[in-house]
Amino acid sequence: MFDVLTIAAVADELNTSVLDGRVQRVGLVDPLTVALEIYANRQRWALIASCDGQRARVHLADTMPSLDSALITPFGLLLRKYVRGGVLVGIDQPPLERLIRLSIAKRLPPYNDRRRQAEHPDRELTDDGDVDAADDIDGDGEVEATYVHVAIEIMGRHSNLILIDDDGRVMESAKRVTPSMSRVRPILPRLPYTPPPPITKPDPRRMTSADATLMLDNEPPEAKLAQVLVRRLRAISPTMSREIAFRVAERHDVRVGDLDADAAARVARETRAILEPLLTAAWSPRVYEQDGTAVAFAPIPLSHLQADLEERRVESISAAAALVEVTDGEPATARHAQRRARLIQSIDQAVYRQRTRLRSLMTQQRRAEDAERLRARGELIYAYLWQVEPGATELRVDLEVIPLDPALSPKENAQHYFEQYRKAQGAGRHVPGLTSVVQSELAYLEQLRLMVEQADGFAALEALAAEWEGHGGSPALGRERAPRRRPTETRPRPLLDAGGNAVYIGRSGAQNDLVTFDIAGPDDTWLHARGVPGSHVVIKWRRSDAKDVQETIDAAAGLAAYYSTARGAGSVEVDVTRRRHVRKIKGSGPGLVTYRNERTIPVRPAEESSLSHVLAPVKAERQS
Repeated sequence: MFDVLTIAAVADELNTSVLDGRVQRVGLVDPLTVALEIYANRQRWALIASCDGQRARVHLADTMPSLDSALITPFGLLLRKYVRGGVLVGIDQPPLERLIRLSIAKRLPPYNDRRRQAEHPDRELTDDGDVDAADDIDGDGEVEATYVHVAIEIMGRHSNLILIDDDGRVMESAKRVTPSMSRVRPILPRLPYTPPPPITKPDPRRMTSADATLMLDNEPPEAKLAQVLVRRLRAISPTMSREIAFRVAERHDVRVGDLDADAAARVARETRAILEPLLTAAWSPRVYEQDGTAVAFAPIPLSHLQADLEERRVESISAAAALVEVTDGEPATARHAQRRARLIQSIDQAVYRQRTRLRSLMTQQRRAEDAERLRARGELIYAYLWQVEPGATELRVDLEVIPLDPALSPKENAQHYFEQYRKAQGAGRHVPGLTSVVQSELAYLEQLRLMVEQADGFAALEALAAEWEGHGGSPALGRERAPRRRPTETRPRPLLDAGGNAVYIGRSGAQNDLVTFDIAGPDDTWLHARGVPGSHVVIKWRRSDAKDVQETIDAAAGLAAYYSTARGAGSVEVDVTRRRHVRKIKGSGPGLVTYRNERTIPVRPAEESSLSHVLAPVKAERQS
């Protein structure tokens, strides 16, 4: 958990490792996560910072993560302009705040002018078209350094990454906060940056025995000490409070009424002791494992975790954070499973509603098919009014038995049948179209549910959650509701065969559309498991005049079978056709298509690792 202690340990590590380093690369991993490559102390470091409400974090990593080059945001563009090529001249953490501020100095030319490259051929142009801004272009000191600051706020769902100019005004942020969202602290370009408002609670670093006694005396006996510490003291996290309670009473769930007379003095002493590394920087990072799996980490040893988990010392707090991602004490694997379950539950609720609606439409369709019989009954009642006795429950005409409502007169019974006839006629006109829409929606929901079940990581789940919310679904991952927008879809990394032909797999509805209609050409090969929800797989042939390679088609068909609901079957039928024969269904959800001129081949489902002799992944971009 990134509490005040953890963030202080990270800040000290950054000051030791990357201070005065040059920022060589800047990019977005996702809309809320930034990665910086910093050259310092004769080596490259990767700094990761994220304001994702579920996994906000800041730490160093061994290598740069994969950057999404197709993801372009105002925040990302300004980072490239003002941070890339700059020097990290300051790293600080305000006292008892979950915030790290990076200060970057960069020399910016007054305007972009590629003629400067002609005047100074020994200078290298950056990707922005400027001469390398870390140098004084003319050597005469005319180009002054521009200072910007990046505030990394790690505060749960209120986390944010904010770019600030040297006058203290917001330039841009990963999350914009409008006045309607927060009257106290809006975060918008050109507004003054205001730090998080201070919490009006006592400073735990100065707690005395008298302070602890007063605090405990004002609490009911059944209150848990750990909860009291979080509620009454500034910057004390749940993890820190449980550790203090354990040190005081050898139980992290001890209640105030169970404490002895000397407990207040111990509470004050242990509270000061747990915050002592803020002054001494005496960090000793630990990782806590259960059955060989890292489930928690901390910048200092935690006695209450030692009792139940296996403790392992690591060299740095960043190394500990890289081993386990923790939010409120939950291991990442458990959180991912919970996110997946919540998203599936949200989709299942939508499936239930659509199936209920489909049953209702089918009932209306049956009534529509019975419309003529309703009209005939109404006409028969009018024709035989003289035979109908008041209060009769039926009218018999030859072999026809017409039910009647005894509370209605004969004419009212006839009118009732005519009214049902008119409703049935209206249903007959509209129900087929509505039924088609519902069936299309059900097909999309089944496809999306499959993608969620097969998603192999947090980023994939987040992309599917964004797609679901963009489609109109409710937030399922505990995130605040954001304005609906089309999520930016990353380009999937292809698999290559020996001839350089690329195989792409769609891992979401949006990616299915991307690989089918943006990446694949008209003559490329398109594959999909027959009759079941699944991923679109395309083979982009290296040369338009190249003949189909059957081994590559068979391998791609195996992947299409594997990434479908038929994954567990021994043999799956896969349809193969040219991409030109695939059409998107108008008005349907992402990834829903119709196709023709297909041929069907039976294959055994196969994942990428089993096809390494045929298809190899493209190597990741070099980090240097």
